[in-house]
Amino acid sequence: MSIFSAIKDAIFGHKAAAAEVPAASDAPAAEAAPAPAATAEPVDVAAVLSAMPGADNLNWQTSVVDLMKLVGIDASYDNRKSLAQELGNADYAGSAEDNIALQKQVMKALADNGGKVPAEMLD
Repeated sequence: MSIFSAIKDAIFGHKAAAAEVPAASDAPAAEAAPAPAATAEPVDVAAVLSAMPGADNLNWQTSVVDLMKLVGIDASYDNRKSLAQELGNADYAGSAEDNIALQKQVMKALADNGGKVPAEMLD
């Protein structure tokens, strides 16, 4: 599993699973699968992350390291470099500027995948 997928699943996972269970229990799987996707509301990324245990002790809004820690992913240089490469940044060197840019790339990718992300986290 990719690192971005692990981040996305940690944020989107609970809501997606809850939306699929009622539909699957009353209808065949072939009919139930399209319905949640068509009617799904965007996941409020900031609200989900803010509600996670430890969120008040981490600066996940601007720090990719703290975001990764919050969702339970090792924030080592190698993992951050892999994440940057997944998101199209082959020149990641681990500097403070790289980490700030990576945080914004992650938030943009979450928004592109159905997340509602505050504008200040995307700029």
